[in-house]
Amino acid sequence: MKEIAFTPTATRQWLKLPADIRKRIDAKLTGYAASGSGDVKRLKGRAGSRLRVGDWRVIFIEEKTSIIIVAVGNRKEIYD
Repeated sequence: MKEIAFTPTATRQWLKLPADIRKRIDAKLTGYAASGSGDVKRLKGRAGSRLRVGDWRVIFIEEKTSIIIVAVGNRKEIYD
């Protein structure tokens, strides 16, 4: 299983989310870190990938042993 780390910006965004949304995202993120499967696509025009959890997106950079979360938010606002 890969280690999951948050940037300071992503940490602030994460803490602003409602608890039920955090729980859903955490389950998908942990599953992806363990198995490598999930609704993930590479981003075009910038580095990283995105994990889709309903209307919520997690932007991350994947390394050999870790996943660095760059941003967490609603799909309408996350790509700005």
